[in-house]
Amino acid sequence: MLCLSNALFAQTNQTHTSHPTIQTIIEQVKKKYAPDKRVAVFQVELDSNLLVGKTNLPLAKKELLSRLQSNGYTLEEAIRVLPDTEELEDKIYALVNVSVANIRTMPKESAELSTQALLGTSLKVLEKERNWYLVQTPDHYIGWVDGGTIKRKLKTEVDTYQSQAKLMFAKPFGFAYAEADENTQTVSDLTWGDLLVVKDTLSDFYEVAYPDARKGFIAKREAISYQDWKKMTTPSPESLTKTAFRMMGLPYLWGGTSWKGVDCSGYMRMVYQTNGILLPRDASQQAFVGEDVAFENLRVGDLLFFGEKATPEKPERVVHVGMWLGNNEFIHSSGMVRISSFDKDCANYDAGNANRYLRAKHILGLGAEKGVVSLKN
Repeated sequence: MLCLSNALFAQTNQTHTSHPTIQTIIEQVKKKYAPDKRVAVFQVELDSNLLVGKTNLPLAKKELLSRLQSNGYTLEEAIRVLPDTEELEDKIYALVNVSVANIRTMPKESAELSTQALLGTSLKVLEKERNWYLVQTPDHYIGWVDGGTIKRKLKTEVDTYQSQAKLMFAKPFGFAYAEADENTQTVSDLTWGDLLVVKDTLSDFYEVAYPDARKGFIAKREAISYQDWKKMTTPSPESLTKTAFRMMGLPYLWGGTSWKGVDCSGYMRMVYQTNGILLPRDASQQAFVGEDVAFENLRVGDLLFFGEKATPEKPERVVHVGMWLGNNEFIHSSGMVRISSFDKDCANYDAGNANRYLRAKHILGLGAEKGVVSLKN
């Protein structure tokens, strides 16, 4: 076995030994288990004589230590495995408690918005910093959320909540009221896709409960049973187009995935989610879902990807996504939700995107083997 001093020496003299450096081993494990930092935490480094950092992947930590040992490195380690159950007092789950929770890249309000989560969404809580929590969404996206917008729970509490009958708010915007009267004080705003527990059914209203046990009333005409919605939702080219058109003119919002604003991939996610299919969060992730389709064989509802083509020096870079409408047109979020054309003779010709078109994917009719997640399941 190499002692620590020899291990550190080996890092700077790799050409004189068959052992990879410690940093090389760390990077190899990171590449295997956490190539995408948006959906996994693997932050490990060597600090003097100690391996420090954190990860939410116990197997990655185990393999890292095993590889180091097999290569002759004897090191002390203080790598935290998330979720930090002690710090979080075993409340390693949470439910979104506002109409739309903003999830950011860092634990502060001025940080970049990375994604959003709707009311009633179950989150996994990984760690805490002040009143901010690092959370992971059901599609594995990771970011920081203000503690005031979620209600932390034990797993048993989340299971109980999820087992109860729920309503889904089915209008773009609206409110829950303190009484069964739309002229009374509001409890909160609501937006499409918000989920609330049903407590009682009145003549014109549902009485509902929030994750923090607040009560409210929602007009019957604005909500639907979540189970009924899942049963009746059948994605088709026609339904995708109808949903896409309903969001025309919605403002672009970096990180937005709700009716309050959408970025390009957030818009495509909302269009498909409204029709019972959950797409990955970002355009570069959505590009790996579904089946490749040639431009001349495009069907309404197919996803179009734009960006920088691969070269011998660098890989392809997907930076934008839209949905094919037929007639040489596609709909996308760019400044606002709009329709653009590949036809140079049309007033809405989009030269910028036409010149950086990469490829397309077919989604409809495909299953989990192609990465397509049905909300019915």
